Amino acid sequence: MKKVKKLKKLKLYGFNNLTKSLSFNLYDICYAKTPEHRNAYINYIDEEYNATRLTTILTEVANIIGANILNVAYQDYDPQGASVALLISEEKVGESSMESCPDQDGEESPGPLPQTYLAHLDKSHITVHTYPESHPDRGVCTFRADIDVSTCGRISPLKALNYLLHTFSPDIAIIDYRVRGFTRDISGEKFFLDHKINSIQNFISKDTRELYQFIDVNIYQENIFNTKMIIKDFDLDNYLFGTGKKSLLPGEKKRIKQEIKKEMAEIFAGRNLPSF
Repeated sequence: MKKVKKLKKLKLYGFNNLTKSLSFNLYDICYAKTPEHRNAYINYIDEEYNATRLTTILTEVANIIGANILNVAYQDYDPQGASVALLISEEKVGESSMESCPDQDGEESPGPLPQTYLAHLDKSHITVHTYPESHPDRGVCTFRADIDVSTCGRISPLKALNYLLHTFSPDIAIIDYRVRGFTRDISGEKFFLDHKINSIQNFISKDTRELYQFIDVNIYQENIFNTKMIIKDFDLDNYLFGTGKKSLLPGEKKRIKQEIKKEMAEIFAGRNLPSF
C-alpha cells in the first residue's frame, strides 16, 4: 500500500474565518403520459419531499458535518414545492485549536476534511428548495432540488456530499464548491484554503462515480470548483410514471425516449438544443 504523507498542522491565531459553500442542483426526470399521470407525479414528489422529510434530510447533513442546529424554518407551498432553512454553528468537540492545512509536498487526500473543535455562532446555514414541474404538452416532468450547505470555520460541507447524492439519486447533478475569506496562523500569514482539492470528484465515492459521466470546470486560482454529473445507463422503464414500457407502441417508445434524453441533455448543457 502506498504510504500517504501526513498533513502538517497549522496553529491558528484565532477563529478560522474561511467560508466554504457547497451548492447542488439535483434533477430527477420522468415521463407521464396523461394529465392525470402528470398530476399524480407532482403529488408524489410533493409527498416524498415535503418540508418534514426535507427537514429530516438536512438535520442529518448537520450531523454529518458536525454542526449544531440553532434554528429551523420550513414551509410547504401551494400548489407544489417546499423550502427548509437551518441556521447552524460549529459543534464543540473539545480538541485543541489546531487545523489541518495543505502540505504542498504531500499527496492529495480524497477523504474529508478538518474536524470541528470550537463552538462559535457564525453565518453558517443549510437550505433546500424544491421545484417539481411538468411540460404542459410533451409529458416530460422534472423535479429539481436546490441545496446549499454553507459553513464558516473548520466544519466542511464536503462531508455531506455522498449522503446527499445517495439520498436523492439524481439523474443529473450540478455541484459548485467555493471557499472565501482567509484565516491566519500565529505569525499572521494568511491562508485562503485549509485543505487540498483539485476537483469535487475527489470527494465522491467510487460506487457513485461509476454511475455517472462527469465534466469539471474549475478555477483553481479563485478556489472555485464545478462538477456536472449525468447518469450513464438509460432504461426507459425507470423514467415512466403511471405506465410501463410494455404498454407503449414501438413508435411511442422511440419518441418518449428521445423526449427524455433531449430534456436531460439540455439540463446538463444548460441550454436549449436542436431536436435529435
